[in-house]
Formats: sequence, structure tokens, C-alpha cells
Amino acid sequence: MRLYHGTNKTFDEIDLHKSKPNKDFGQGFYLSPDFEQALNMAKIKTEQQQEGTPIVMEFEADEAEIKKMHTLHFDDYSKQWAEFILANRNNPTSQSIHDYDIVIGPIANDRVGVQLWKYENQLIDLPTLVCKLKYMKGLTIQYFFGTEKALSILKRIK
Repeated sequence: MRLYHGTNKTFDEIDLHKSKPNKDFGQGFYLSPDFEQALNMAKIKTEQQQEGTPIVMEFEADEAEIKKMHTLHFDDYSKQWAEFILANRNNPTSQSIHDYDIVIGPIANDRVGVQLWKYENQLIDLPTLVCKLKYMKGLTIQYFFGTEKALSILKRIK
């Protein structure tokens, strides 16, 4: 399986400690099976940091090896997905809230972020949040690699 990582600076080694905390699935290395999604993330990162140029790094991951890992997979937006995202984003500690090597599931983009904000501010309840998310177009899946064990199955192509 081909996976892509969008960034503004190339690197040779993946360092999980350089990853930002409080992301959708926690502090880890994020990839997408969609080249365009990774390119958009690279452009956003370049713009936010006002340095570098958009770069898409390409990796290969064996699906059989992914299945051997301690993996959590969300097929769609759900109550469990929303609670997991919010717990990771609001984690007040430097310790991960979970012990998964790999997490696969929908990305919480800006449109999703607005709905999560409404839920967190008690403007909508959890069933309404999930209902609104299910009817959004453009579900994009992301892959989170959160342990050295998980990173060991990634092979850099370019």
C-alpha cells in the first residue's frame, strides 16, 4: 500500500518526538493514501511555518504487516471516533491516551473541526455531531503511526 506524507522539509529519519501532540489520533507520524491530500497538507504546513517548500514523501507499507500491529480502525465518523479524537486533542499530558501502534480513520479537517467545536461548547449533542459528520462530503482517511514498531514497517520510496 502506498502512503504519502506532506511536509515542508525533507528528512531521513522519522522522529516521533518531533511530532506535535494533541493531534486527531495523538502524537505520531501521519500519512494519507491520497497524494492530493498529502500535497494539500504540505502546502498548509509551508504556509503556516512560512518556510520550506511543499514536499510529498512516499512510503510503502505492507498491509499484512499493518494487520499484525495493535491497530484501531474507524471506517467512518462515529460516536467512538468523535470521542477518541476529542480525547486526543484535549489530552493535557505528554502521555498518549492509547497504546495503539497504528490508527486508521477519517481526518478531522476544518469543516469537521467546526462541528467538534460546537459539540465541545455544548451547542450540539453527540448524536447530532455524528449525524452532521456522516452527511459531510469528502471523507478522507488518515493513517497514524505512533510507535517505533509501527514505523519499522514503513519503507521510504521517495
